[in-house]
Amino acid sequence: MSRILIVEDEESIAELEKDYLELSGFEVEIENNGETGLKRGMEEDFDLLILDLMLPGVDGFEICKKIREVKNTPIIMVSAKKDDIDKIRGLGLGADDYITKPFSPSEMVARVKAHLARYERLIGSGMPENEIIEIRGLKIDKTARRVYINGEEKNFTTKEFDLLTFLAQNPNHVFTKEELFREIWDMESLGDIATVTVHIKKIREKIEFNTAKPQYIETIWGVGYRFKV
Repeated sequence: MSRILIVEDEESIAELEKDYLELSGFEVEIENNGETGLKRGMEEDFDLLILDLMLPGVDGFEICKKIREVKNTPIIMVSAKKDDIDKIRGLGLGADDYITKPFSPSEMVARVKAHLARYERLIGSGMPENEIIEIRGLKIDKTARRVYINGEEKNFTTKEFDLLTFLAQNPNHVFTKEELFREIWDMESLGDIATVTVHIKKIREKIEFNTAKPQYIETIWGVGYRFKV
């Protein structure tokens, strides 16, 4: 159930708005003072705010400004002022809508539903963040398949990227060349596993400051390789 905060000093208007919104299935809280309205809007998780402009303590403009600095919660401003300058100012501060009194309660409910639906679509369509591995200046962007060393991008072939990523995802584990060959090339190590050595060498040339003393991929003589963390 969506939670809505109404900040309105005219109690009769606030109660009317609350009644209509609750009939539509919303959970509604009312604050009649700008200071307490701002405090609750900042500290609590509401799905939408309805702000009157003229409030005791802190006006609706200031509440909108403060909340918009830290939250993307939909905000509907309500005012008896019909001047375009107030509407422009309110929308400029980040309000999503501006309604002039007197208005139909059913119109208020319709606008609330529209803004909540729009916000939910925006949240739902947000792309997940890229999956990143970062270790001592080495950054592997698994989603974009890109590698950076101290902020500088390095070009990797498909198998080089797969091999580096596999090792980085399994730190401090020693893998034999045969195991790496099966994992990355997806075949039994009946062929030339020297390709693993060649790829490790190429990776080191791209990410190691000193290939003679590697800080990332360590050779375990007689066994295989280990990614150090």
